Amino acid sequence: MMSTPNAPWLKFYGENPVTINYPEGSMYEAIRYAYETHLNDNAEKNAAYEFQGKKTLYKEFFKKIDRVARAFKAIGIEAGDKVTICMPNAPQGIDAFYALNRISAVPAMIHPLSAAGEITFYVTNSKSKAVVVLDMFYEKVLEALEEVDYPVKVIVARIQDELPFPLGMLYPLTVKNKPAPLPKDNENVISWNDFLAGGKAVKELPDTYPAKDDTAVILFSGGTTGTSKGIELTNLNMNALGYEVAGGAGFTMHGLRMFSVMPLFHGFGLGVGIHTALSQGGTCILIPQFTIKTYARDVKKYKPNVIVGVPTLFEALLRSDGFDGADLSFLRGVFCGGDSLSVELKKKVDTFLTEHNCKVQIREGYGTTECVTASCLTPYDFFREGSIGIPLPDNYYQIVDPKNDTEVPYGTEGEICIMSPTVMKGYLDNAAETASTLRRHKDGNVWLHTGDLGVMDEDGFIYYKQRMKRLIIVSGFNVYPSQVENTIDAHPDVLLSCAIGVPDPYKMHKVKAFVVLRPGVEPTEEIKEQILAHCRKNISKYAVPREIEFRTELPKTLVGKVAYRQLEEEEEAKIKAQEQTQKQEENKE
Repeated sequence: MMSTPNAPWLKFYGENPVTINYPEGSMYEAIRYAYETHLNDNAEKNAAYEFQGKKTLYKEFFKKIDRVARAFKAIGIEAGDKVTICMPNAPQGIDAFYALNRISAVPAMIHPLSAAGEITFYVTNSKSKAVVVLDMFYEKVLEALEEVDYPVKVIVARIQDELPFPLGMLYPLTVKNKPAPLPKDNENVISWNDFLAGGKAVKELPDTYPAKDDTAVILFSGGTTGTSKGIELTNLNMNALGYEVAGGAGFTMHGLRMFSVMPLFHGFGLGVGIHTALSQGGTCILIPQFTIKTYARDVKKYKPNVIVGVPTLFEALLRSDGFDGADLSFLRGVFCGGDSLSVELKKKVDTFLTEHNCKVQIREGYGTTECVTASCLTPYDFFREGSIGIPLPDNYYQIVDPKNDTEVPYGTEGEICIMSPTVMKGYLDNAAETASTLRRHKDGNVWLHTGDLGVMDEDGFIYYKQRMKRLIIVSGFNVYPSQVENTIDAHPDVLLSCAIGVPDPYKMHKVKAFVVLRPGVEPTEEIKEQILAHCRKNISKYAVPREIEFRTELPKTLVGKVAYRQLEEEEEAKIKAQEQTQKQEENKE
């Protein structure tokens, strides 16, 4: 059923359906509007972003955007052209992102750690005419471009150019693997500073801006179950997200400080960590690289009001010893997304926040890159166990039967579908996949099919179950890895777990769990048996792991999610090796 009225959470939004007036124009215009409408001349409140202690005020930010926009025009970037941005959370990446929007061009965001083959795919798929990249990664980009059959400009930025004095001078001394000098015989490779200098020849910028339905950015799907796809998001998609998140958060972002640690190439990092903050007049604290060692130091130093991250980031919060005695009362919002937040991890984080004088709880969001990121959020101080919350303002959810797209009753499991102003324009140059994902239902509306299974209760709360393709089938019974993981994580000695299905000749699959124990706890057969006994008490017999393997850490994807597919591939490789050995033994006999 569609998430609708008559529910206790309505008191948070008022008795009437929530409708927001969104900016009609571009992302750039939305930021200018927020600045001119909500901020004053107080220098502290007028910082657009802060990088390693160096603040860029909004007035300077707009000047930088124009400067970079002129530079793009100078190298031939026009309206509609694509430019790949391969940057961490650094000022040049932010400036380039909005400068392209300023001239109606389109940034395609990718991870700096992408392999050369992946970069070749991203550049050719988006037909990018230029790449903005950090100096330590530019050689890999050049390698990737050898497989591209047209010339591509490579603009190479340096972290040290944006650092405050004297950090900028000392930075090169701290880098172990120094980047190679730029080639002098390649006219397509240009330093960031020379790139900016070239823009001085362009005297005027367009006095028109992109329309709300124009493509504003291309993000790429993870590609964990197939070929990565370019996701076209419009100006309205991005701007609507900022307003919806601000409305769902329950507090204004004007002048607040966002801990922007999630990466630019990810919908959560770009959409919430950057654009939501800027479109609402906030300040982004740019964190180019997340490490447990620097986590506590940065939080205490910069005192952000809002932290967003994936579950592994909050797991790190519990592991860091730098928070001992810290006062975190400056936090007004702590939001988790990008992966399922287990009930037990939420309890542990909430306890941690309370112990550190923080008055808020961690709130879980849900969404997909096809609707930028979050479309559902736990209401403030109104947690319902196991639920990912209620739809954000102007977001509607349907739970449908995957076989025929018809709505199922409350409490019945089906595929989660979303209708929202944030739903993508479509997959880049892929009409077939777009038609498969954006489907018109019998109600006449076009719905985004998420590929996720979930349930809606009578109060409109959504319960995420699992990716449709990640079900473990044991003797014909559906086992949800998240249920197994939540149960294991509830054990006091467990820090993190991941459950996968291992092929079994009789049961189709059997459950195997990979477990990371809390610091100081040694893996023993006794603890393994305790975990299994705990599982037997709390989940069905067929869902209890047949095997537990202890690890010191679990593999992660580029955005910090547990890379369950990597664990599955490891097990598949083991099985093939065992089968091959068995055949060799049989042949000997």
